[in-house]
Amino acid sequence: MTRCALVFDCDGVLADTEKDGHRVAFNQAFEEFNLPLNWSSADYGPLLEIGGGKERIRANLSPQVLAAAGRGDTPDDVDELVIALHRRKTELYRQMVDSGQLPGRSGVARLATEALGKGWCIAVASTSAPESVRSVVEHVFPPAVVEVLQIFAGDIVAKKKPAPDIYLTAARELGVEVENCVAVEDSPIGCASAVAAGMTTVITESQYTAGEPFEGAALVVSELGDPAGSRAVVHANPAELSISGAVTLADLEQLVQNHQQTEGRDTAR
Repeated sequence: MTRCALVFDCDGVLADTEKDGHRVAFNQAFEEFNLPLNWSSADYGPLLEIGGGKERIRANLSPQVLAAAGRGDTPDDVDELVIALHRRKTELYRQMVDSGQLPGRSGVARLATEALGKGWCIAVASTSAPESVRSVVEHVFPPAVVEVLQIFAGDIVAKKKPAPDIYLTAARELGVEVENCVAVEDSPIGCASAVAAGMTTVITESQYTAGEPFEGAALVVSELGDPAGSRAVVHANPAELSISGAVTLADLEQLVQNHQQTEGRDTAR
């Protein structure tokens, strides 16, 4: 049997964490550090085009913001502030996750369990801090999945999404060829990252990404869905899969097969 891997993004895929999780934690940390920053729900959407929390912070630490908070603006000063601020934000975010405020999205645990039962590798590839990802993983997946799931997150790669590095690293460390990997993403930059890595890419739209363009995606749905619960709505289905309310492992297997055949044809040209 061909060795396959199911690689999830974290935020927006495992749980809808951005608006009521990360954004809130960032704002609490800004307040604690006396920084005149407060990201509204509308503000935060465009910020998600920047891969990585530390990178979002740095992009907003203008000389005016630093001066208003009485902070130095040398490169060392800024580096120190970004690290400390992000560390505190991560602590606040993990407290939110641990308290159960951010439940998992439909179909995630089901599909991972089904894939694991068929011998697939399970992983998460995210630009978020490893500690934050681990907290979400432990609350979304059942123990059998948590025990074997591998996390690739944070600063493990120098170039974050939309660069393909995090997905290429995941495939290499898992020992699975990229054409045998399925990435589940929710954002355009995540989609670009997975597609550039050569993975079959499934999109589950989230609060901030509904209706966005997802170039190269093999499937775009509202969510993975559960047969007896929340239902998946199909938005783009180039392979013309027969999806009835839930994305199944059989659907992913078909997408991988299609991808392999396409890669084979391209190689033969």
